[in-house]
Amino acid sequence: MVVRGTRSDDGDDLGTPLLDDHPEIFEAPVIGPAEAPTYSISELVDEINDTLESSFDEGIWVWGEISGLSVKNRHTYFTLVELEEGSTTKRAQLNVNLWAGDMMKIRPIIAKVGLELTNGIKVRIYGNLNFYGPFGKLSLIMRGIDPRFTLGEIALQRDELIRRLKASGDYDRNRELELSPVPLRLGVVTSGSSAAWADFRNQIESSGLGFRLELADVVVQGDLAVNAVARAIGRFSHRADLDAIVVIRGGGSKTDLSTFDSELIARTIADSSLPVLTGIGHEIDLSVADEVAFAQHKTPTACAVALIDRVNSFVTDTENLWLGISQIASQRVDSSLSEVQRLTREIGIHTRSAVDRAAERLDTRLSRLLTWVPKIFADRLMEITNIETSIRLLDPKNVLARGWSITRDSRGNIVRSVESVAPGEELRTSLADGIVVSAVSAVQALGDDGILHDGK
Repeated sequence: MVVRGTRSDDGDDLGTPLLDDHPEIFEAPVIGPAEAPTYSISELVDEINDTLESSFDEGIWVWGEISGLSVKNRHTYFTLVELEEGSTTKRAQLNVNLWAGDMMKIRPIIAKVGLELTNGIKVRIYGNLNFYGPFGKLSLIMRGIDPRFTLGEIALQRDELIRRLKASGDYDRNRELELSPVPLRLGVVTSGSSAAWADFRNQIESSGLGFRLELADVVVQGDLAVNAVARAIGRFSHRADLDAIVVIRGGGSKTDLSTFDSELIARTIADSSLPVLTGIGHEIDLSVADEVAFAQHKTPTACAVALIDRVNSFVTDTENLWLGISQIASQRVDSSLSEVQRLTREIGIHTRSAVDRAAERLDTRLSRLLTWVPKIFADRLMEITNIETSIRLLDPKNVLARGWSITRDSRGNIVRSVESVAPGEELRTSLADGIVVSAVSAVQALGDDGILHDGK
């Protein structure tokens, strides 16, 4: 079909030239089959939608991963993405519109099983295809959802991650650490504005124990949560002034809590040099972070209670040990006192016996001594008398009195040999009653034959 140009009644050109003015148009070749139908864009949009409606009159189910979710005027928009296997490269994508009325019907269904529509989760959704002319965009108008598909995908991903963690040895690594019996210095990873932090802190402070808490204030859900939580755990892990790391958050939907099913967080916990304790969600929730942690608790409050109980248990054990030591010490003191008293009695008895025996021996020896004294005295007196007699006999005076004399030369030396004197020398001879001074006129020596011979 060819659209002809027109002229106004007064002959003015209205924009498209008349064929009569341009005969060369009939000579231009047509590229493409001339018999194919020609549509206006709106006609084509209607034709596409008629075809989509007739081809998919009962609607279709489509599965993929939610991306770019946004809410405008209560309507929800997102892209359903199919990724290349093991890659972040998009293989295909489809725009999805969820009108507010349909959302009101779907929200109670997914909330009942703990799900929310959020980026990154895989969903199987039902709807009708529509090609929107003003944007030239094909979209799926979402009417329903299969929550079992999403739950199954979450479970499969979780189970696969657990398998990999066990295979690498990371599953049990944090539990192999040793937790202080008094874990008072804690690094806490959570949102500082959350009820989880308030409940945990209030429980700790009400214990009256000397806990010291240091908060790493992070987002715990959404696109930024995984990296934020992992970084905070990693920073605390290198602190020598902490006893343990605590990771907590309050309850929420399964998609909210899916942050803690992250492989990055799980491996960061495994790499931690400090024990990691968790209190995530409600009692029915169990995340991968819980499974690899040193200890997991059902709620933030339960985590605080467990820490308080551990410290109180240590205090109680210490007091009981001290009481036991005190009792044992008292028993041993009493036993030792009894033993000392027994030994004192025995020593007293033995001492008295020893003193009595010593007294008896002393009496015996005294009697012997009294018997021996006169004899000893007489013997000693006889010895003294004999000594006195010997001394008297050896007294020079007594010797001289018997006719002996002592001769000295002029120098006072005793003359013991004729060799020591010479004629003319003066000698002094001591007698019993005086001294005789004389001069040597001659010296005669006694020969070997006993006969005196003239000497000098």
